[in-house]
Amino acid sequence: MELPNPDPRPEGEVRELERIWATPRGWRLVTAVNNTIIGLLYLGVAFLFFLMAGVLALIMRTQLAVGDNRLIGQDLYNQMFTVHGTTMMFLFAVPAMEALGVMLLPQMLAARDLPFPRLSAFAIWAYVVGGLVFFSTIFYDLAPKGGWFMYPPLTLTEYSPGDNADFWLLGIGFIEISAIAGAIEIVVGALRTRPPGMSLSKMPIFAWTMLIFASMIMFAFPAVILATMMLEIERAFGWPFFTAALGGDPLLWQHLFWFFGHPEVYIIFLPAAGLVSMIVPTMARTPLVGYRLIVVALIGIGFFSFGLWVHHMFTTGIPALSLAFFSAASMTVAIPSGIQVFAWIATIAAGREGLRMTTASLFVLGFLFIFTLGGLTGVMVAMVPFDYQVHDTYFVVAHFHYVLIGGFVFPLFATFYYWAPLFSRRPLSERLGRWVFWLMFIGFNLAFLPMHLTGLRGMPRRVWTYPGELGWDLLNAVSTVGSYVLGAGVLLFLIDLAANFRVGKGGVENPWGAGTLEWLPNDVYSTRSIPYVTSREPLWDRPSLPQEVQEGHHYLPNAPTGGRETIVTSPIHARPQYVIQMPGPGWPPFLAAIFTAACFLLLTVKLVTIATICGVIAVVFCLVWAWGLDPGPSKGVIQVAKGVRLPTYMSGPTSHSWWAMVVLMFVAGSLYIAYVFSYLFLWVVSPEVWAPAGSPSPPSARWPLSAGALLLAGSGIVWLVSQKLEKVAASRVSVAAALLLSLACLVASLALEVEGHLTTGLRPGDNAYGAMVYLGVVLFGQLVLALVVMGPFTIARHVAGKLDAVRRVTFDNYMLLYHYTVAQSLLGLGLIHGFPRLIG
Repeated sequence: MELPNPDPRPEGEVRELERIWATPRGWRLVTAVNNTIIGLLYLGVAFLFFLMAGVLALIMRTQLAVGDNRLIGQDLYNQMFTVHGTTMMFLFAVPAMEALGVMLLPQMLAARDLPFPRLSAFAIWAYVVGGLVFFSTIFYDLAPKGGWFMYPPLTLTEYSPGDNADFWLLGIGFIEISAIAGAIEIVVGALRTRPPGMSLSKMPIFAWTMLIFASMIMFAFPAVILATMMLEIERAFGWPFFTAALGGDPLLWQHLFWFFGHPEVYIIFLPAAGLVSMIVPTMARTPLVGYRLIVVALIGIGFFSFGLWVHHMFTTGIPALSLAFFSAASMTVAIPSGIQVFAWIATIAAGREGLRMTTASLFVLGFLFIFTLGGLTGVMVAMVPFDYQVHDTYFVVAHFHYVLIGGFVFPLFATFYYWAPLFSRRPLSERLGRWVFWLMFIGFNLAFLPMHLTGLRGMPRRVWTYPGELGWDLLNAVSTVGSYVLGAGVLLFLIDLAANFRVGKGGVENPWGAGTLEWLPNDVYSTRSIPYVTSREPLWDRPSLPQEVQEGHHYLPNAPTGGRETIVTSPIHARPQYVIQMPGPGWPPFLAAIFTAACFLLLTVKLVTIATICGVIAVVFCLVWAWGLDPGPSKGVIQVAKGVRLPTYMSGPTSHSWWAMVVLMFVAGSLYIAYVFSYLFLWVVSPEVWAPAGSPSPPSARWPLSAGALLLAGSGIVWLVSQKLEKVAASRVSVAAALLLSLACLVASLALEVEGHLTTGLRPGDNAYGAMVYLGVVLFGQLVLALVVMGPFTIARHVAGKLDAVRRVTFDNYMLLYHYTVAQSLLGLGLIHGFPRLIG
């Protein structure tokens, strides 16, 4: 379908846009919101963390090369393996995949950007600052020592005094929030900014994996955020969530942590598998075999991965029936993973000329070999009797490195060599790349294959040295040599990168002859026009498409609104709905990120007053940033192609902003479900200790009933304001008064809840019941605080004439979050006040 350019913009105006959105220098770097720039920054910092964590791994392997070694002390070793694991899992793996999503997803969807570029910029700068400060603790003897999993009671104040554990808890909790911000961007981008015609059945596999990746983050990461919140509150205020003597349970941490931790393995693997699914068809010169089956397999992996968390807890004494269920689930997830492997093999076999043996192809083949071995050992440790024997030995270390490095690092290096021509003026060296592959492949297997035998011989993990007479020396020495060979391969890659990677367009367009849209010709303003898509490999099926796009013969040629823009399409069939006007560079996201990071980091060292000031400043910059995000319908309806006109503004359920708020509500709901699970878990595990005899009874029914009535009244007020905005031109005074009244209902409900518990004498430090009750109040208070900020902002928009029946995105977001807060709070009232009576 060819859509001729209806009204080309004057060349002078186009050149001006290109000048404005050219790669920024100096101060423009920190204000940039271009997906390529911030994506490269994101990926570069993530790779820097990979290198630094790799150096720590080499030092640890040197320490373990021979028995009775004293190269480093036990305390430093504990800090090193904690920072190494934490960095690889939290600061490298997930951020690297989000960075690739920010860089590649708009290109594959022929979108000029993802829908919330400033949100991406905020998330990236927060991650950069928070991550660098966290890693630097290793140099000041402030790094945590409890492992990347931070199990209580080892990490409680009695056994981990000082601020070391707090840096992990507040730092990682903050970085996870940054990851969730990126996930919101990816979910809405994949569903709403696809090119016209690209229905879900035509979406590239990488886009599918990023959509599932981000959705899994939404449901998995809130659990670890709640866990870190609980542990930090216990360390700081003594609320006994994990202290068994007062009704807590250390196993609760493991349940919450591994509910995040095991899905995270697949959160990392799925996008890597998506990258492989993009590379293999190109190198085999044939469409991907079993596309629909692979999509089903990806969804299946995402679903099954949430049923595997007890896979890590077989030796904790859980009931035999639970062991059987989770063992079966752990083996079942191998089926959809195997479907992908066989689809890749079938695609390679279907290629008429065989697989082109490029560096990217070598890394893909290395990935298939290593990940398959990791999957086989995964099935082994999924069997409970075998897991009893190898749990906490080096067999497990070998297994998860085969899965994570094979399933993530090798596809990542294949990505570097395959997609480098998209962002660099010249490709990386194929000759050096082959050396990089073989050094990494041989070094990896030399380092980690012997660890299976070391573990079977009984060597425990997390030990800083061992007696030389136990017979582990040779295997450890071989592993250490292999780690240095692996490091040499990474070093050679850095040399290749320094010698050849130069940011900018140039060289051969589409050097591999790929069929997907990221290889369309583009400039600093992305594609010259957004194509109509009719197949999964549009560049193969329509060879003239690149020239048509370059000449502006499709949707949105040049810049009809005179600024940054892209098309928002329907989520299923990708029908054009409206044109989104995206913001340009600005300081507020950068400054908001800096002060948010400062707030969390200052809380770590107990500078509460300064931290609070930084938090307030961060909120102010967020409000300044948000003020310009609702441009309104001033551009009217524009012609985006011959015979096609679209509005430049939309509110309500069609708006991308509305979708983002719904995604955020899913995140908040996941957090609260984790809280409900924690509440019920502690009651079931030790009901006689969790609220011992003589504990204060719940307050009388009038307290929760009054609080619930206020919540429902506030929700009704907000609904009435919505109806009034839709039907008539509401007066500014009446809207402001109604919104203030709705906020008053929330605050009064929160005050009644607190006062009701205080009147009974219940205190959060007395027992786990009191701690969980007041934690529910804290979660309610967080939402109230958010609405207390959003409410006056919405009123200010209305007073300024920027909120009405059409231009109402700000109010819609306030309304959605308000109704969600009421629903969650009513559930909490039923849990806290109704549940004890129902079981009493």
